[in-house]
Amino acid sequence: MDSSHIDRRSRLRQQRGDSPLLRLPFRQLRNPMKPVEILDEEQIEQLHQAAMQILENTGIAMMDEETLAIWENAGARVDKNNQRVRMDRGLVMEAVAKAPASFTWRARNPKLSNFVGENSITLAPHGGMVYVSDLDNGRRRGTLKEYENLVRLSQACNVIHYNGGELVALNDVDSSIRHLTRLYTDFLLTDKALIEAAHGRVIPLDSFNMAKIVFGDDISSTPVLGGVINVSSPLRYDGRMLGGLLTYARYGQVNIITPFILAGAMSPVTMAAALAQQNAEVLAGIALTQLANPGAPVIYGGFTTNVDMKSGSPAFGTPEGAWALLVGAQLARRYKLPYRGSGGLNSAKTPDAQAAYESLWTMWPAMLAHTNFILHSAGWLEGGMTVSLEKYVIDAEMLAMFYHFMAGFEINDENLALDSIDEVGPGGHHFGTAHTMERFSTAFYQPTLGDNLGYEVWESAGSWDAARRANAVWKEILANYEPPALDAGIQEELEAYVARRTKELAGKNLYE
Repeated sequence: MDSSHIDRRSRLRQQRGDSPLLRLPFRQLRNPMKPVEILDEEQIEQLHQAAMQILENTGIAMMDEETLAIWENAGARVDKNNQRVRMDRGLVMEAVAKAPASFTWRARNPKLSNFVGENSITLAPHGGMVYVSDLDNGRRRGTLKEYENLVRLSQACNVIHYNGGELVALNDVDSSIRHLTRLYTDFLLTDKALIEAAHGRVIPLDSFNMAKIVFGDDISSTPVLGGVINVSSPLRYDGRMLGGLLTYARYGQVNIITPFILAGAMSPVTMAAALAQQNAEVLAGIALTQLANPGAPVIYGGFTTNVDMKSGSPAFGTPEGAWALLVGAQLARRYKLPYRGSGGLNSAKTPDAQAAYESLWTMWPAMLAHTNFILHSAGWLEGGMTVSLEKYVIDAEMLAMFYHFMAGFEINDENLALDSIDEVGPGGHHFGTAHTMERFSTAFYQPTLGDNLGYEVWESAGSWDAARRANAVWKEILANYEPPALDAGIQEELEAYVARRTKELAGKNLYE
């Protein structure tokens, strides 16, 4: 890439001043408006009753012996031959009622801890990607080096509240120790609240042991780690997820219970049926967390959209997916639970117009629904197969604009500026008035990526589109990254733990 273009872009950015994306302080995002609700109380009750019938009559397959024993002891009807659990609605709702309506997710830096619940919106980056891409090197399989850069990027962007987890697969690290490598990297490179895989029983226990080194032995009173529990829709929890769910619940860490439902494939084709099934699957998992440990923090998760009936592929950024986000939040509020949705979802292969509009069709509903935990807020591309560094920055810009939008504006005598209106009168302009001159640098959102230059100036600076501008921004962010301080003794203890467990786990299957 021509360095002269970068120099010209840098000068132009300096002329415009610092952007909100690069200078926005870390803070909680709250939606001051009433949540958008597209169903009335009677319709929400219909979905609830349908979910209860599914749980009582059809049941949920739970592929784990310990889990089956817990349900049987609680009074559910358990068919051990096909591992199916049918549960009375009273049992389910009594358990769900014990889950907290809100909680604090503690970060290594106390100033970066997150309140989850009410009208609070917290934003997590992408997760679960196999590939990483950028304009310079194209699409390639994830590595530890790529993972480290993604952690740095998430640490530096204050519009993002969480870090870590499976930002991209560590294809150059043995699968038996990837969790150790990830979390060690997280503790070195970020001090934000952390996500980590809730897979099986071994991986969570390693994660909690490492967390105790950093936070102290008491991590159960206020959670420090959260993990996504993916339901194998339709109506099935596999052993890996159930092991993670039980372990996270017993240690007081955050379970994010999330079915992945594609209407037309994992559920009937109608959205009413898809949402009733989602509700049943989520409530079964939430109830199980409370049977394992009453009061354990848990989030009602939704990841429901439609299938593309022409190709059979997931369709993201659709009106149907928007309905599901909004209704999922309504259901979570009915049960007084925090809600997880997704933002930035799309099926595009590059950070183009399709990626932008499909992402906005996901993020806007998530914001308007008062989604308390928005996963995949930045970087998602190719239906979740790839994280794009340019898309990450484009999404981060969008999030910064949401911060500005949610803050609203004041109406008072000063802002009404009637004296200035009278001074200028009919015709004329307000460029040079005292009112404008006092406020021109702070009156409006100043974009990092949006280009408002005239055509000739834009052309002379290299004719960069949004993706090329984002390319320059992520490089600038990484170049200026500074790791948060970590006590040397804690780092040594983490290294020793990782070294010991690496020898013990090498080559083992952690899910047997």
